[in-house]
Amino acid sequence: MDTTRQLTDDEGNPVRLPPAVRRVVSLVPSLTEAVAVTAPGLLVGATDWCTHPAGLDAVRIGGTKNPAVEAVRSLAPDLVIANEEENRAPDLAALRAAGLPVWTTRIRDLDQALDSLRRLLVDAIQLPCPEWLVAARRAWSFPPPTPAVRAIAPIWRRPWMVLGHDTFAADLLRRLGITLLPADRPDRYPRLTLPELHALEAELLLLPDEPYRFTATDGPEAFPALPHALLSGRHLTWYGPSLAEAPAVLGAGLRTR
Repeated sequence: MDTTRQLTDDEGNPVRLPPAVRRVVSLVPSLTEAVAVTAPGLLVGATDWCTHPAGLDAVRIGGTKNPAVEAVRSLAPDLVIANEEENRAPDLAALRAAGLPVWTTRIRDLDQALDSLRRLLVDAIQLPCPEWLVAARRAWSFPPPTPAVRAIAPIWRRPWMVLGHDTFAADLLRRLGITLLPADRPDRYPRLTLPELHALEAELLLLPDEPYRFTATDGPEAFPALPHALLSGRHLTWYGPSLAEAPAVLGAGLRTR
């Protein structure tokens, strides 16, 4: 009797899973942490960028943008977990063509992240709902402070790129009382010149330490008229166990401006 389960991932792709998922390869750092913290020993492969939890014991299979398909296949995973933004569609297609079940997440805001994590961990992998996920939902259950502060949040320089509105990080900042500029650009990560950024008349400059590592001496000097806040990029952009402490960590960073 065929006991294979078939579920649908965030992108609507059918995913065939065995009765028990015992071997997982993760192509997303935040999902790596989510699985490793929830079920130590389940993760057999991860990318070179998967830095949490510390001391992760998993075979490295390349980067998020260039995973080694053969290396992933050789690990015989019951499930490969990916994200539609962090991973390239051709790589995921190649993994599926190799006969591997690939579960792709799609995250645009906090509610999506919490629901997606529960579907992946509880429905797909069949783990008990982790305490950190319950704690994360509780930690973010507060109304956004008012009035909102108008801010720009660069994530790269040379060229300058900033967080746009249709992003997970923008939703977290909105919940912390921040409105991101520019308000009229549909791009998820708008590219603007420095004069264009200055013309936005922001009240605050937010500088995360990833993907570009902004510091007190690398970033603020380009915006001498603005107060700035240095933020933890992991707590701003990762969806996983860090979400439970993110309001406190990001809030502390915002208060130091």
